[in-house]
Amino acid sequence: MSSAENSSGRVVLLGAPLGNVGDASTRLREVLSTADVIAAEDTRRLARLTRDLGVTVSGRVVSYFEGNDERRTPELVEALAGGAVVAVVTDGGMPSVSDPGFRLVRAALDAGYPVTAAPGPSAVTTALALSGLPSDRFVFEGFLPRTGSHRRSRLRELAAEPRTLVLFEAPHRIAGTLADLAAIFGADRPAAVCRELTKTYEEIRRSTLEELAADAAREEFRGEITLVVGGAPAGPAERPADEDLRAAVAAREAAGQSRRDAIQAVADEYGVKKREVYALVHQ
Repeated sequence: MSSAENSSGRVVLLGAPLGNVGDASTRLREVLSTADVIAAEDTRRLARLTRDLGVTVSGRVVSYFEGNDERRTPELVEALAGGAVVAVVTDGGMPSVSDPGFRLVRAALDAGYPVTAAPGPSAVTTALALSGLPSDRFVFEGFLPRTGSHRRSRLRELAAEPRTLVLFEAPHRIAGTLADLAAIFGADRPAAVCRELTKTYEEIRRSTLEELAADAAREEFRGEITLVVGGAPAGPAERPADEDLRAAVAAREAAGQSRRDAIQAVADEYGVKKREVYALVHQ
């Protein structure tokens, strides 16, 4: 067996409340109080969270954020080798979803150590559910590029995406992002700006991109923002060739349908007027 297989070391990703500590799970409390090492995006926020939860941390707390994760990850893997339970917690939501965590997950798996999670709140799915936009199929894009030209280039790549789009954005960039979205996706595309989710001043603004961009230009949107944008509308279906329509009617007749029913069914399926299909069949 490898040393990793002999070790009890493991990584636990902790889903932290987005703002309302009442959303904290029992497992979150348990792992925070028993983990050997807690890798926190912001150690001060962790201290506030544990204080609000009435949890006493017994393990070692280290900072683990985007600026130091490359350097810190080998240290955490070394702790795993010693049998440590390493918990990862970010400022809110699930680690590794546009937050620190992925680098450690990959390193731990590559070294043979198990990774598990104490699931919790997610700004992505919370905003999606509250947006009022289709949620059966969606794509999460995270943060867009910070500069205007790169942001617009990325948005042009996403403009034809038919699935609902979920984005994170900073308050000082939201006005520019909404203006670019309205220009590239279309002014009438439905969207929702979800601000301060689960917190005291939670706000969901549902409107068109044009109207939301106008709101953001007039007033400052503060707090943590998740943006949900409706997918691109389906374009008109291409009309099948005449011979394909005739063949479709013939296939249905061969299967036992009457010609009248077959013509109606093909017209409905391809969005073609019934009289057009009738004329083609009787030519």
